[in-house]
Amino acid sequence: MSPKPSVLFVCVHNAGRSQMAAAFLTTLSQDAIEVRSAGSQAAEKVNPAAVEAMAEVGIDMSAEIPKVLTTEAVKDSDVVITMGCGDECPFFPGKRYEDWVLEDPAGKGVDSVRPIRDEIKTRVEALIASLIPAVPAQA
Repeated sequence: MSPKPSVLFVCVHNAGRSQMAAAFLTTLSQDAIEVRSAGSQAAEKVNPAAVEAMAEVGIDMSAEIPKVLTTEAVKDSDVVITMGCGDECPFFPGKRYEDWVLEDPAGKGVDSVRPIRDEIKTRVEALIASLIPAVPAQA
């Protein structure tokens, strides 16, 4: 059996977008993909509106803690998805890089975070299909 593909989601604070993406990927891939998330300037806690928005779709992120981006995390990942961290993300040849342009949920209420959450879910479903075509996406 081949090793699981691994994905790293990176945003500035690792408090909203990357945490939601990691939570969706963990849930929807049914543990078929190794998932990491980090921030170039990690916040102290996950955005409460992001936690609330994810709880509405049955995913609990309340125990998540923002993590600082490390070179090792990038090296250890097959796919690196950035969400606004710009030039602060290390680059290694042979990795698949994607930049997801998403609105930053920082400082926004749950009503503003829901459309960001839904866009992230759509992108995560496409990512799963590209990494493991045999895994059906679930709601």
